[in-house]
This record gives sequence, structure tokens and C-alpha cells, in this order.
Amino acid sequence: MNNERRCWWKEAVIYQIYPRSFQDSNGDGIGDLPGITSRLPYLKELGIDVIWLSPVYRSPNDDNGYDISDYRDIMTDFGTMADFDEMLETAHRMGIRIVMDLVVNHTSDEHAWFVESRRSKDNPYRDYYIWKDPRDGREPNNWESAFSGSAWQFDEQTGMYYLHCFSRKQPDLNWENPKVRDEVFDMMTWWCEKGIDGFRMDVISMISKDPRFPDGPDKDGIYGDMSPYVCNGPRVHEYLREMNRRVLSRYDLLTVGEAAGVTIEEAQKYANLDGSELGMVFQFEHMDTLQAQDSVVGKWTTRKPSMSSVRAVLNKWQIQLEGKAWNSLYWDNHDQPRAVSRFGNDSDSFRVISAKMLATCLHMMKGTPYIYQGEELGMTNTVFSSIDECRDIEELNAYRQYVEEHSLVSADVMLRCINTVGRDNARTPMQWDDSANAGFTTGRPWIKVNPNYRTVNAKAALEDPDSVFRYYQKLIRLRHELPVIVYGMFRPLMEDSESIYAYERLLETQRLVVACNWTDTLQPCSLFERSGGRELISNYETHQKGMLAPYEARAVLYE
Repeated sequence: MNNERRCWWKEAVIYQIYPRSFQDSNGDGIGDLPGITSRLPYLKELGIDVIWLSPVYRSPNDDNGYDISDYRDIMTDFGTMADFDEMLETAHRMGIRIVMDLVVNHTSDEHAWFVESRRSKDNPYRDYYIWKDPRDGREPNNWESAFSGSAWQFDEQTGMYYLHCFSRKQPDLNWENPKVRDEVFDMMTWWCEKGIDGFRMDVISMISKDPRFPDGPDKDGIYGDMSPYVCNGPRVHEYLREMNRRVLSRYDLLTVGEAAGVTIEEAQKYANLDGSELGMVFQFEHMDTLQAQDSVVGKWTTRKPSMSSVRAVLNKWQIQLEGKAWNSLYWDNHDQPRAVSRFGNDSDSFRVISAKMLATCLHMMKGTPYIYQGEELGMTNTVFSSIDECRDIEELNAYRQYVEEHSLVSADVMLRCINTVGRDNARTPMQWDDSANAGFTTGRPWIKVNPNYRTVNAKAALEDPDSVFRYYQKLIRLRHELPVIVYGMFRPLMEDSESIYAYERLLETQRLVVACNWTDTLQPCSLFERSGGRELISNYETHQKGMLAPYEARAVLYE
């Protein structure tokens, strides 16, 4: 197997569920745990092995559950711990594993630890968080939070600032304090004993901060960039090795770290093959392939990345992690716009065919693939016609900062940016059928349903043998059947092409050739001229010799 150590999570396909938007069971307009349980047969039919469950812990919901007030309880919106236990047991009975979202860079400001921490400077919990004195009567440094505005919040009770890299209601934990690590590891053990199968670790690369807390380089003319001083910090690997030693190594778990700002060199440490830290990490380079001049302000843009820039990033990660660390593969998630809208073509003419092309391109690569809910239906971005329709704190804060407070962009331009890259695009309700609210809820949904649900939905997909769903089903089946797709060495092909993403996978005597046309026009491609190959999958029934049709994808195995 190219000397690759075999393990179940390398051979698995992961499906991410965003509980708030997946399935509502009680008509309150919010997805919940019983709703997820009711849809497990659908996921079993798709063929996935693992569910990554976005946070379901108790939370005041400032950042849709990523602000946790109790790690050992369930958010009321989602149900009860009994509902969780039933979901876990049902999933396990079906052969589906459950991976929890671990959010331990920060808590909610309503968590009992922080409630105590802010009471006084000598409180036993004070050092659970990062507190600093004012600098010249202002914030301790110029860092901008990930959700706009200062990363520091003044607390009048003690006259000090606390750090929040995200919302002001998400104070950062102080991992320098061994008591914090003890609390986190004890909580993780509690969940492992309950029987979960792993952790997706939210912004885990940010748990170690530069102890100097220096000003960051200018970011947008208003604040400084904190990322050089909060990502991949000086003690992050020490902390993760301790986590592995005390918790992870004691169970058979899938572990994946969301690693903002990660480099190849850092990833080789996080996901090293000796298993002393994590199984794999999420990197974001292919999500940030636009140039600075393509941005309207900050991350906000109306442009689409080019195939060649995306290919350069993904190929680099494939090649440089070979034999050193394991890749995670994804096009979209709860923080990204819909893949077919961002990278493909979501028009009526090309949505299905380009969704299949993108799926082929990703699922034939080396690494563990992640499917975000609705991706297997070819769900698209929606159109928010007013900021009042938006729900995401990142979008709302950016709109306020850039439109209302500093007039850097117009409201119309900002909305177009939100419709292009905003996180709410991924959070519109799962489209189950063509009934009211797409079958998601009998009540009023917490966020608008994409109006194209009448044609883009699971019911229609299940009835159509040529649907995007059936295509994903086949891709998953192929990965389960053919070790070359999991363990074969990756080698890029046609790297000079501006239109075709091509590569091959090599394992022993097998050679798998993959080519994907990222354009809506016919393109020359001679990779399949050799006879004797077995076509594993394609989104076209017939092929033109020496050419790839618009958004055509082919995977052919030569033995």
C-alpha cells in the first residue's frame, strides 16, 4: 500500500451535518437531534461512514452553537441528551459513526468558568481566560477579531480587557493554564466514554497565542491582523501531544483539526504519521486563492477563483504531504459558500453536470473526503436581497463595519459579496422535497429556504438514477471498493492547462487517470487514448475522442 498505514478513517467518507438547518422534527423552524435521527436511513442509502456533527452543546447561540456555555449538555433548540443518545445508538446500529465538533479555543461568556472569571482579579477562574490591562486607555493591541471590530472587550467590573478572537461573547481560553487543559481533557474523555467516534477540532491551531501580544500588521486600515500571533503558536504542538497522550490515544478515534493559517510544514506536525497529535487537518489555502486586488474589502469579494489557482494549491498539498501526513478533502462546509456556486456553474444548464465534475475531482484524490449537507444534491448559493434576511454574525458585523460605520463599500456591493462568499449560503435549510419549506419544517424556518428547492431536493434526486445524489453514491462505493483511490500515490497531469484539472493515482500495477473540464466549452484532452482502461465513473455517457465536453469528468483505471 505504498507503505501507508491502513486505518478506518482514511477509508471513510464523512458527511457534515449543520443541525440547525438539517431537519426540524417539532415545527419550531429549527433543525434538531430527533430530526437527524429520522434522516439516518437517507445517509445510510448515500453510503457515508461518519457524521461530523456541528456543535449541539448548550449555547446562547451568538455564533450558532460555536459559543458553548456547557460542554456536557445539549442546546434546548436541538433537544435533550436522551435525544443525543438515541441518535448515537441508532447511527451505530446502522454502521454510521458520530464525530463531535470540539470547540475549545473559546467558550461562551455565559459559561460558568467565564461568569466566575470576570467577577474579580483574584477569582480562582480568572486565569482560565486571557485578561490584559488597557494600553494608553485603549485596547491592549490593535488586533481585529475574525468577526470584525476589536478582538478585545473592556470589562468595567475589573477595568481590564479580555481577548476574543471571534465574537465578544466568545472569550478565548488560556491554554497556558494547566487547569484549563485538565478541564478540557476531562470533558473530552467524558464524551469518548459515551461512545462517540472522534472530534473535529474547531480553530485548534489558535489555542496557543504569542505571549508578547504584539500589534499586528495593518489589515483594512482600521485594525491589525492577529493571525501571525494566534495561529500555530509556540506551544500548540505541545498542547496537542498532551491531548493525544491523555485522551486521544486511549480510544479509536477520527481526529481532524481546523487549522487556520496552517502551512505544509505545520500540517506535517499536526497530522504526522506517528500519530502523536491528530489524524489530519483542514487547510484553507484553496479557499483563499483570489488575489488581494480581487477583494472588495477583507475576505469579501464577488469574484470566483480560477481553476489553475485552486489546482496549484491542492496539488501542492497532495504532493508535499505524501508519506508525511494525511490529507482532508473538501469543497465546502458550514463556513463556506456552496461548492457548485463557488467553483462550478450553478445555472440551470450546467448545475448538475458541474456538481458531478467537482465531486469526481475531489473524491478521486488522496485523503479523507468530506461532504457538506446538500452538496450531494448540488444545492446552490441563494440570493439575500436585504441584510435583514441574513443571520450570520460574521456577515452582520462586516456589513455594519464596512457599510454603516466606515462607508468603505455600498450596501448593494456588500450584499453581492455576501451572496458570493457569505456563510449563510451554506446554512439555508436542507432541501428534502418540493413541499412547503422544502420539507425542512412545518413552522417558520429560522433562515430563508433557497427558492430553487422545488426542483433541487432529495426526493427528486432519489427518484432520478442520473441525479447528483446517485453520482455521489457511486463515488463513495468506488472508494470503499478500490484501495488505489484511498492509498494510491498522487501525481499531477496537464498542469499547464487553464481548463482541465487532471492527475493520476498509482498503486502497485494500477494506474487511475482522472481528468475534469472546469469550463463550459469543449476542451482537448488526450489522456484516455490508451486502450484497455476500465472507466470507473463519468458524468457523460458517451465521449468525444481526444476531447472533454463542458464540465466533463472521467476516471479510468488501467491495470
